[in-house]
Amino acid sequence: QVQVVESGGDSVQAGRSLTLSCAASGHADMTYFGGWFRQPPGKKREGVAIIDVAGNPTYAWSVKGRFTISRAQNNFYLHMNNVTSDDTAMYYCAVDTRPLSVHVVSTVLGYWGQGTQVTVSS
Repeated sequence: QVQVVESGGDSVQAGRSLTLSCAASGHADMTYFGGWFRQPPGKKREGVAIIDVAGNPTYAWSVKGRFTISRAQNNFYLHMNNVTSDDTAMYYCAVDTRPLSVHVVSTVLGYWGQGTQVTVSS
């Protein structure tokens, strides 16, 4: 069984920076594809950023240039710069043995974390 645990969510002011962390554990010999997704209040879950096993990232257009996804083995990070109120959401980490799509949330057939809340005030 794979466990995915996020941390780092907080309440911050617009324009500030925040880093989210995700630890995936369960199969030490497995390298996972990883990604960050978010669900704003009253909206559907959407992709934010994904990273493949070689470390190549893909971003949603809404965060490109502001957010950076990185990884260290099966730990994943989302560095969020210049946040805005539109970034307010529950942020979820997902890992999978198959490639993820930042544009199609339903492609995640692997494991999800419980989420970490990010609230941005203006």
